[in-house]
Amino acid sequence: MLACAQISSSTQGRYGTTDAHLAILLRPAGQSCFGFKAQNQKVCFKRCRSITKATSEPQETSAKLLTRRQALLLGAGSLAASNTASPSSATAETPEVAAVGIKSTETVQLGQSGLQISPVGVGAWSWGDRTGYWGYGNEYQKEDNLDAYKAVVGNGITFIDTSEVYGLGLSEEFLQDFMKQTGTQPVIATKFAPLPWRFREQNVVEACKKSLQRLGISKLGLYMIHWPGFITNGWCNDAFVKGLADCQQQGLTQAVGVSNFKLERVKTAQQILKDRGTSLASNQVQYSLLYRVPETNRVKQACEEGGTTLIAYSPLAQGLLTGKFTENNLPKGPRGATITKERVAQVQPLLGLMRDIGSAHGGKTPGQVAINWTICKGAVPIPGAKNARQAKEAAGAFGWRLSKDEMAALDKESSKLPSALGAPFENW
Repeated sequence: MLACAQISSSTQGRYGTTDAHLAILLRPAGQSCFGFKAQNQKVCFKRCRSITKATSEPQETSAKLLTRRQALLLGAGSLAASNTASPSSATAETPEVAAVGIKSTETVQLGQSGLQISPVGVGAWSWGDRTGYWGYGNEYQKEDNLDAYKAVVGNGITFIDTSEVYGLGLSEEFLQDFMKQTGTQPVIATKFAPLPWRFREQNVVEACKKSLQRLGISKLGLYMIHWPGFITNGWCNDAFVKGLADCQQQGLTQAVGVSNFKLERVKTAQQILKDRGTSLASNQVQYSLLYRVPETNRVKQACEEGGTTLIAYSPLAQGLLTGKFTENNLPKGPRGATITKERVAQVQPLLGLMRDIGSAHGGKTPGQVAINWTICKGAVPIPGAKNARQAKEAAGAFGWRLSKDEMAALDKESSKLPSALGAPFENW
């Protein structure tokens, strides 16, 4: 029995999404009956039948004799979980999370959670990416990601965002390696993926424990739902939010949040968590000078009114707001479908203004101005950083603030431009 989904490079470029939204994660390796293949910017997932082999071992309990098909229908997730050792059980009495070995000149609180983080974080989507979207293995290697990590912690950034599906678990595993090598530990946020066979609160808890195992830590700073469930589990989103509360109450994470949730879902999540005696610390959405939809769809307003921090991914519009792209220097791969010669020409007036403003602040780059704009809007931006240079540039985006006049000028100029494309799951 095969079930296969293919994502073409044009689709990847249109939605700016690959493994983060469709990758199937079943680790540790060797216990999964799902195959993953990425060729020519296509991703293919195949589901195969489990093969039961006779053994001389004592008969297992009936729960372990469930077929994979039955397990999926029941929402039990991968049977591999039953044979995988979980990290040592945490309790609600575990200490609060704080960065270790990292000094930040400035901190902000995430929602009402008490969790203190730097005003800028770094997104680790590209670390160990296996889809070809960011060029891992060709344009950069694990050593470059290590250099990025060292620059992150060395320049006062205490917050790193990852996910169980980034690199199919490699991003989390890289983080464990980097923390061990440097003797540091930032506040880590990772995410639960509502994969098609996940239906229950317990699936969230199980996934959280696996992420902790890959990260090699006992407690997260922030645990989020990566995107709303849909089709097979679109009716399970309330259960997933309750699963977040379970994770928090079990001491697996200090704060809980969501990602890509629209207005109604944000309000529902806020109420569910309030009823459980906690709060929604964050909603992570796309937000930048070129994508200001959270302002118009009232998601930003709902976050502000409910004491929920807006975490801004793609604050650089996947590199377009850095000014590095020109008509003769366009990105390769899927990003080239949206960052075209025409689009680069469109944003030149905005980039010119950003360069002028940056000069007035001691030579800040357009990228640093773009990141600071999101800070001044009350968000916590998490630009990606594949290497040390990008990480250092991100660190230079806080410790100063744009003036009200500069913000007004940037708002006015950016409003003249067509919005970047949003991802479809923002409306699910």
